[in-house]
Amino acid sequence: MSRIRTLLAVLVAASLLLTACGAGAGSAAPIKVGAIFDLTGATADVSTPYSEGVKDFVAWKNANGGIAGRQIELVSADYAYKVDQAEQLYTQYVQEGVVAFMGWGTGDTEALRTKIAEDKIPFMSASYSAGLLDMTAAPYNFLVGTSYSDQAVIAVRWAMDDYKAKGGADQFKVALIHHDSPFGQSPVADAKAYTETNGGAFMDLAMPKGATDYVAELAQMKTFGAQYVIIQNVSSPAAVLLKDAKSQGFGAQFICLNWCADENLVKLAGDAAEGVMGALPFAPPSVPVAGQTDPEAFLKAKGSSLTEKGLHYTQGWWTMAVMAAGIEAAIKAGKEPTGENIRAGLESLQNFSTGDITAPIGFSATSHRGNSMLRLYKVSGGVWTQVSDSISAGQ
Repeated sequence: MSRIRTLLAVLVAASLLLTACGAGAGSAAPIKVGAIFDLTGATADVSTPYSEGVKDFVAWKNANGGIAGRQIELVSADYAYKVDQAEQLYTQYVQEGVVAFMGWGTGDTEALRTKIAEDKIPFMSASYSAGLLDMTAAPYNFLVGTSYSDQAVIAVRWAMDDYKAKGGADQFKVALIHHDSPFGQSPVADAKAYTETNGGAFMDLAMPKGATDYVAELAQMKTFGAQYVIIQNVSSPAAVLLKDAKSQGFGAQFICLNWCADENLVKLAGDAAEGVMGALPFAPPSVPVAGQTDPEAFLKAKGSSLTEKGLHYTQGWWTMAVMAAGIEAAIKAGKEPTGENIRAGLESLQNFSTGDITAPIGFSATSHRGNSMLRLYKVSGGVWTQVSDSISAGQ
């Protein structure tokens, strides 16, 4: 009888242990990740392919064994670029048990960062605002792409060097024209500080929402004497600006940051896009690199291609891939994939290779800046061509 009681006690204890650890590192339970995308709002043209990249990486990863043998369960919705809708969906998904989150815009990501910190949910979005690098205010936000500030500083650094190489004798002058939103304004202060610290003159101006032309803005930049113009916007308004510049005979060198340096710009602007420079944190499909192999094969099996989907698809694919690597690091360390453990897993990533899609990614307990480098590209013959090796913002 004593032996029976002992055996029963052991079985009960084992049952309780298994129940308690059912969602732990050794469990086969799916890993739930939340996501929001703009599929019908102001940035749907770039968010849609980005969302497809995130979703397709999950499908590819699950088909190839998942994360340490566990499937990823991605729950997502269109929030139409509305901050209140983003907040509602985020809260809903956290209540449903997501352990990590894939976001989208600057306004909503910045609005959520306090809640993200309270909930201890590792969060990656397509916003690269330098404000998200504040480890006190945003300890659970991670940037895979080079920050907007670093992008702009690299653009200014290149422009200054280019101006000197061309024998520019007057004061260097650069204008930053941007989307009228937190996203657009994000790099302004840092670009201004860098320019003026190095003896240049700087101006910034917003691109009015819904504008059908930017003749007035071009006139302001011409009066200022801008030799270089940095664009922080998506490709549709940027294309209008470039067409207007060509028709007005405005001869400054244009430099697009991440969200307008894409295939859509070339398609929409046509000849006016020729010669435009791009500060791209993610390699475009027109420049083959190793990190395009898996997404290209996945798309080919579906009757599509990276050329068709564009660089923002790859951007979404590899952002989700970095999050998955952090989750995998937590599980391999014998930890449950909770928010806190996934954060530690991400912070353990050093020189994580994206196959040259980006510069190597690395995080730490004191910095969630994935990298501060990018390559410069130029539109030549209707395609983006690489014109530099990786350039650092000096961080």
